[in-house]
Amino acid sequence: MIESLDINKSYGHLHVLKGVSCRINQGEVVSIVGPSGAGKSTLLHIMGTLDQPDSGQILFNGQSPRFDKPRQLAAFRNKSIGFVFQFHHLLPEFTALENICIPAFIAKTDKAQAEKKAGELLKIMGLAQRSGHYPGQLSGGEQQRVAVARALINQPSVVLADEPSGNLDSQSAEELHKLFFSLRNELGQTFVIVTHNTELAEMTDRTLHMNDGKITEA
Repeated sequence: MIESLDINKSYGHLHVLKGVSCRINQGEVVSIVGPSGAGKSTLLHIMGTLDQPDSGQILFNGQSPRFDKPRQLAAFRNKSIGFVFQFHHLLPEFTALENICIPAFIAKTDKAQAEKKAGELLKIMGLAQRSGHYPGQLSGGEQQRVAVARALINQPSVVLADEPSGNLDSQSAEELHKLFFSLRNELGQTFVIVTHNTELAEMTDRTLHMNDGKITEA
């Protein structure tokens, strides 16, 4: 579904990715592990079209995103890719339901339809009773589950997660990890997860090991 073909990326004199190639299949939960500075997050950002490779290609179902057309690229990203980060990035002035709806509103989804879908996702997340709560009224684990629901609202082809449990206590992290696999089993959702959490990596279908800008084991 997603192919990275000989991806190279440098920032100034720092060569971060050195000819990285990999493939992510539909319905897989894939982890990317390695030491800090290995290039994991850079690869994830390029997969998510948040950054452009210096050379090489990213393909989604055989098609290359148009980095030269920012509006078209933003629309593609909004529709096809969900993001979950270490810090949930929820907007404090909006309720859980409203936060989840934001990507749908950007995609010009009807308000009633977006809110219905957000409500369904909150139920899946076990947060149906928290829809009207603001982020400051939610625990860290609850906030991150809201962030996962937000990533899913537009039914993306893939969810890219960068250290999603890195800011959670052990119990909340375990619950989040189980949630990813539940979503894969229930919705057929594809996940690519950058993580330092060895327990999560061991749970995934496949692990890509990175070091010094290269995939050393897949």
